[in-house]
Amino acid sequence: MNETLKTPQTATPVSCDITSAIAARYGEAESNVPLAWNETIELLLSHRSVRGFLRDPLPNGTLEALIAAAQSASSSSNVQAWTVIAVQNPETKAALAKIAGNQKHIEECPLLLVWIADLSRTEAMGRRHDYPTDATAFLESFVVSVIDAALAAQNATVALESFGLGMVYIGALRNNPEEVARILKLPPSAVAVFGMCVGYPDPARPYNVKPRLPQRVVLHREHYDQSLPQEALDSYDTTLAAFQRRENLTEVGWTKAMKSRWRDAKSINGRDRIRAALIALGFKLS
Repeated sequence: MNETLKTPQTATPVSCDITSAIAARYGEAESNVPLAWNETIELLLSHRSVRGFLRDPLPNGTLEALIAAAQSASSSSNVQAWTVIAVQNPETKAALAKIAGNQKHIEECPLLLVWIADLSRTEAMGRRHDYPTDATAFLESFVVSVIDAALAAQNATVALESFGLGMVYIGALRNNPEEVARILKLPPSAVAVFGMCVGYPDPARPYNVKPRLPQRVVLHREHYDQSLPQEALDSYDTTLAAFQRRENLTEVGWTKAMKSRWRDAKSINGRDRIRAALIALGFKLS
């Protein structure tokens, strides 16, 4: 069994088997990771993408709780350069699903959250109070807005999973940012960076924890280690292929999947023109 470190705040026992949780996240061959443990770590390690949802609506107050959690995330200089649009209208979800390659879970989920990198509010405040907002024209400002949106969304993810809900991110909304902006009536200097399907997971369509790269690939100490250990990557290929086999997915491992993902412009489904789309939506990216 893995050696785990208990901290003072973990006096109450956690419900899951620690060894199983670590093995699910890293695979059996990589599961000897000495983790400090508490209920929050347990929740985080149990994360999985859910693509099968019940039609049940969320209880009253759930959406507001998710947004409160999202707004509790860190924000660069407190600019809070993000907005989220809660979409429940079936016609709107269907239109967005079409942009995202007809992903059925977008239409199926009771709630779709669309996370917006939003500099329009900052610019509007400048006009209202008659002060310049020239700094919004720089690439750094756009990067800040994307980071703010991502941090907020991940806080919401942890919150919704604490309620027993499931989710999956929808990056494919970036396949056509201009059309998403038209559908959602976004102002200039605002762009949808990703969507998030939210709902109760359908127990008839279970989704399991997908293994991640071994820690020795992503965790470097004191400086960047460029050695990129092949043995660790081979181990992950084996682990991920086994996961794909169990899930009745095409068994390609990770290396072959990345070869396909990064091959050329076509492999990113139209997102090679994202800079042109952002400029068309009012971002200057100087």
